Amino acid sequence: MPAELADAAERFTRHLRAERGLSAHSVRAYAGDVAALLEHARRMGVTSPRGIDLAVLRSWLARMTSLGSARTTIARRAAAARAFTGWLTANGIADADAGALLATPKAHRPLPAVLRQDQARALLDRPRPSRADKAKHDPDPEAEPAREPDPETPLALRDQALLETLYATGIRVGELVGLDVPDLDLERRVIRVLGKGGKERTVPLGLPAVRAVSAWLDRGRPEFRKPHSGNALWLGVRGRRLDQRAVRDLVHRRLAAVPDAPDLGPHGLRHSAATHLIEGGADLRSVQELLGHATLASTQIYTHVSVERLKATYAQAHPRA
Repeated sequence: MPAELADAAERFTRHLRAERGLSAHSVRAYAGDVAALLEHARRMGVTSPRGIDLAVLRSWLARMTSLGSARTTIARRAAAARAFTGWLTANGIADADAGALLATPKAHRPLPAVLRQDQARALLDRPRPSRADKAKHDPDPEAEPAREPDPETPLALRDQALLETLYATGIRVGELVGLDVPDLDLERRVIRVLGKGGKERTVPLGLPAVRAVSAWLDRGRPEFRKPHSGNALWLGVRGRRLDQRAVRDLVHRRLAAVPDAPDLGPHGLRHSAATHLIEGGADLRSVQELLGHATLASTQIYTHVSVERLKATYAQAHPRA
């Protein structure tokens, strides 16, 4: 790649990391998209960022369309291109912002799968041994039934507090595992959350979540705490901050025991919490604030989810639907 293009790509990546405060995943995605754009520009004979005009951008997106890229992929890459050309112009590297004139089709946003309210309640119930577990522990049908899992073990207390917090707040799994003990204010029943772009927000906690988190802090976390644990709220058995994969495994495992529940991850609980708030009468602005969405457009999808569920219920229940 020509030196000027490579230098611009490297500086833009540093800008994303240092000034935009994006997550490592977002930085990689933007950097990858810009690298693909610059490689396409190079093949068109462009050697300098000033040569990236609207024709180059349209040619790049048209090529992806011809290769069968999804609309969501094209929309994402167009957004990366606009961010890049805007940065080029703002820093005097390019004379005009070609991306400002770039029109792209809106990405199709499928409605997210969510739990019904009764399924959410079942998820948060204390886990019971499955039939397979009972058969394994009690091969004799005349034997005493398998015992319920002990809800007072440190692991059980932590898992219950995690699920209650996820559903009560609708926070992202990355925000959840990033929580520290000082972020909690259980008397006021709120937590301080550091969201995307380093934006901080305060999120309320319901009473069941407060009780579950208090039990974890009092009777669970001290058992896992080690000298290297620091202030991390959620700890693994070795005393380190819990990672996102462990939370995903927990949600999948507990949902597998809920009859007819879709197989969702932690983000599915976020969708469910938002949908249930809308169904309960919460206004969009409040839900936007709770979820930490930058724009109301991101929150509006939950009104569509609620309407689709209403239509499905109507079609199933009304005799002349």
